[in-house]
This record gives sequence, structure tokens and C-alpha cells, in this order.
Amino acid sequence: MNDVAGQTALVTGGTAGIGLESARLLARHGAEVIITGRSEQRGAAAVAELGGGVRFVAADLSDLDSVRSLVRQCGDGVDIVVNNAASFPGALTVEQDVASFESTFDTNVRGAYFLVAALAPGMLRRGRGSIVNVTSMVAFKGVPGASSYSASKAALESLTRTWAAEFGPHGVRVNSVAPGPTATEGVVAEWGDVNDELGRALPLGRTAHATEIAEAVLFLASPRSSFITGSTLHADGGGVAA
Repeated sequence: MNDVAGQTALVTGGTAGIGLESARLLARHGAEVIITGRSEQRGAAAVAELGGGVRFVAADLSDLDSVRSLVRQCGDGVDIVVNNAASFPGALTVEQDVASFESTFDTNVRGAYFLVAALAPGMLRRGRGSIVNVTSMVAFKGVPGASSYSASKAALESLTRTWAAEFGPHGVRVNSVAPGPTATEGVVAEWGDVNDELGRALPLGRTAHATEIAEAVLFLASPRSSFITGSTLHADGGGVAA
């Protein structure tokens, strides 16, 4: 139960859903965990729920000044980064507005990119570290209404492979978890019944629980996956096979 003991883990978007459950598992397995989110109130509630060994830093990954502030508050001792914060609006391509498109890429791609760029040097110096990018089934599967979101997550999967090639010689692993439709408050609020319909279409015939995705995150973050880098773990109920 101490797979990541003595390590510091940063989980972006860690106040709810997959991020919250990932933080819970990492803390349970011995890590000191930093969670981020835009709401101080939700952050305080998450810390109270998760208990000791977890602290909250307010951050908006779509804002580069906020990313820089987050890095300063974390220091250079972060061993595990879980890039989970995401914007996931739904819109058909012909109805997509520019502001929503830009916000999606600013959060899902640019924010994650410059967060890793700032924290990776510390990992490289220490010769160890694990970066886990939470992407999506729609990064490789066409779903109407998910154009900007799916493109942003495909970009993050591409970065996973590039970072694995760049950082691997220094002992830092980079992988992705690609969840299928997951029953989180944020997804349900944005996608509604569509999320359940996508789940019913999977070979397993249902949506995922956030805890099931968090188990995949923990696996890739921990030494259990010590010879895995540059890979995407499809935690999607068989979506990749359908």
C-alpha cells in the first residue's frame, strides 16, 4: 500500500471526479499530494474529505500566469504529475464558437504543456519521475459534438509520446490514460444523456466510475509500471475494440 511513499504528486483538476479519486489513491498509497482547481471552496472541501497529506493550490490551467504561480508554490520537488484538468464543451463543428475552442486548447494542451515544461527539469535532475496525462476515448474515436475536445486530447496523446522520447533517457516516464465515458458530475452536467448512451454502446455496456479510471492512473504513476513509457492505457470499457 506504499507504492508511491515519499513522493510528491501533483493532480490538476483534483477537486472532483477522476482527479479527486486519483488524489485519494495516491495519498492512500503514501504520496504527498497537491491538488489544483479554480474554486477555493471546492478545494477546501476536497482537502477536508481526503485528509492529511493533501493540500490545495488554486490554479486555472488556461491562464499561463496561474500556471507559473502553481509551479512556484509546488517547487521543483514534484515526482508525479497527473494532467487531469480539462475543459470539455460539446458542440458540432459548424456551431463551435472561437472562445470555447480557445479555452479548450488553452486548458487541455497549452496549460499541461507549460506545466510539464516547468516541472520536468527537477525530475530530470533527480533521474526519476512519472507523468500521467488523462486523455479520452474520443482522442481516437469519432464522436459527433466532441471535435475541439477530441482534438485537444489527441494533441496530449501526441505529447505523451514526444515527452517519453525526450525524458526517458533521464529516467522519467510519460504515459496516458484514455477513459471512456465516465459518470462524473462535470461530464454529466456538460454531456447529459449522451454520456450514458456512449456507455451503453461499449462492449461492457456502461459508463465508468471515476475510481476505476483512478486505478489506471495509479498504476502508471507507480513503480508497478516501471518499464512502460510512451503508452496509452485505454480504460474505456472496450471502446477501442468496438
